[in-house]
Amino acid sequence: MALIEQLIQRGILKKNEGLSLMEEVSKSGKKEEEIILEKEILSEEKLFEIKSELLKIPLKKIREEEVSTEVLKEIPEETAKYYQLVPLEKRGQTLEIGMVFPEDLDAREALNFLSRIKNLDYQIFLITPSTFKKILARYHTPKREVENVLSELEEVFRGEKISALAEVERAVEEEAPISKIVGVILKYGVEGEASDIHIEPLRDKLRVRFRRLGRLYTSFFLPLKILPAIVARIKILSNLRIDETRIPQDGRFSLKLEGREIDFRVSTFPTSGGEKVAIRILDPRVGLKKFEDLGLSGRNFEVVTRAIQKPYGMILATGPTGSGKTTTLYAILQLLNKEQVNVVTLEDPVEYYIEGLNQSQIRPEINYDFARGLRHVLRQDPDVIMVGEIRDQETASLAIHAALTGHLVLSTLHTNNALGVIPRLLDLGVQPFLIPPTLNIALAQRLVRRLCDKCKKEIEPEEEIKEMILKEIENLPPEARSEIPETISIWKPVGCPDCHGEGFSGRIALFEVLEMTPQLGKIILREPSESAIFQEARRQGMITMKQDGIIKVLKGITTLEEVFRVTIQTEE
Repeated sequence: MALIEQLIQRGILKKNEGLSLMEEVSKSGKKEEEIILEKEILSEEKLFEIKSELLKIPLKKIREEEVSTEVLKEIPEETAKYYQLVPLEKRGQTLEIGMVFPEDLDAREALNFLSRIKNLDYQIFLITPSTFKKILARYHTPKREVENVLSELEEVFRGEKISALAEVERAVEEEAPISKIVGVILKYGVEGEASDIHIEPLRDKLRVRFRRLGRLYTSFFLPLKILPAIVARIKILSNLRIDETRIPQDGRFSLKLEGREIDFRVSTFPTSGGEKVAIRILDPRVGLKKFEDLGLSGRNFEVVTRAIQKPYGMILATGPTGSGKTTTLYAILQLLNKEQVNVVTLEDPVEYYIEGLNQSQIRPEINYDFARGLRHVLRQDPDVIMVGEIRDQETASLAIHAALTGHLVLSTLHTNNALGVIPRLLDLGVQPFLIPPTLNIALAQRLVRRLCDKCKKEIEPEEEIKEMILKEIENLPPEARSEIPETISIWKPVGCPDCHGEGFSGRIALFEVLEMTPQLGKIILREPSESAIFQEARRQGMITMKQDGIIKVLKGITTLEEVFRVTIQTEE
């Protein structure tokens, strides 16, 4: 009971509170630390600093990625889990050990036993329970798991080249090595919150990469000879033709991982080295966002909210592939998804299935495209229609017609910014007089990485950068300046265990929103150039994506580098 007594002595606990805790420890069989943390009396870090002083054992602060998979081999996983200790680093014949409970005599005895067997000395450090859990999870890194399965694979196939046919024969056996490798790849894609997995043949090996926060990272390599079997396994899951390797194929499948249903969209592509596979992970927990979490604020939030509340008209989102347009439209659809509203969507493909929506996948190969689908949707008595993309004159004309006849239409376009939406509609053959009564808003966006709130660091900007920021603030509409913090400071990524040392956690969108007004309607009828539209946008208080980015930088949400990276093309 030494730890609770120490908290009483330091005045952190009153004597009666301490006695009550001691009684609870005695009755529950739990350790003092567990009870103290459960009741949130102290933070984990503060509690273990006190424990470190008490035991005179240094507290080791270490990120899990600093512990190599090689050093983990020094202590079996079962032993580590049972005694709550992990190897941290090996220096010559000395092994550094991290322990949550170094006072545990059984754990010490187990260490002595391992020390004699391996002929190693050990040095003990105190680690927190959260550090222990993260390092323990390193026993199951994808690289390590795949290495174990590859050893098994070599035994089963005795080093021969593994054909697609061999995989088909074993496909029914869920524990077959190839099935395990594919399972590991998918599992770590989901756990790492990756958006895509790339399995690609190089000259002499097979590379597996994960796309996280918009960037691709190489995770591990596999022997090239197992490529046909890996591709065959994925094709079997996706119900694709395994005997067809000359042309691209698309498919999808679902698996239950971490207690939830996750969809995977698969694309195979023939290359000179064999078939490449790209898998899009459609995890609702990551891909579906609430409207208030998109990154809309101030005027942008108000204008988009107004547009959603209108019973008819068009809401058009624009931006390049991967800019989050579909995520924004799904967030709006979730707001509109009510029992008294009939929502019908035409998508290519359906990314997330949402209860209550009537979602339809277009199939151009059987002449079921957006235009044909939209004609049929109008016979389904819809209130809200979502069209994946307006690509041609026919689809644009039908979408305009739907908005004119009392429907709220959501769709996407490919333009550089919000100002480009009106010229693009005109290019698609939409008559100028039809745009003002149908277009509610044009919304453009880009995605930036969001700073990790746990480790981001506030810094004073250099003079040159400060001048640039002040200039941007001067150009902001008056109402937008109220969002600017009083102190001009920026933030930089640091890296911590919570963000896997990256300094960023998740992504957020930068927006610019152009609203239809009587003045804009006159410009469209008279002179629909981007410069004239820009003047009206400034008059109505629109902020550009770059300005929205600067506001988010000053609020500590992202970095200047991220904003410049995604907005460099938007203002040309």
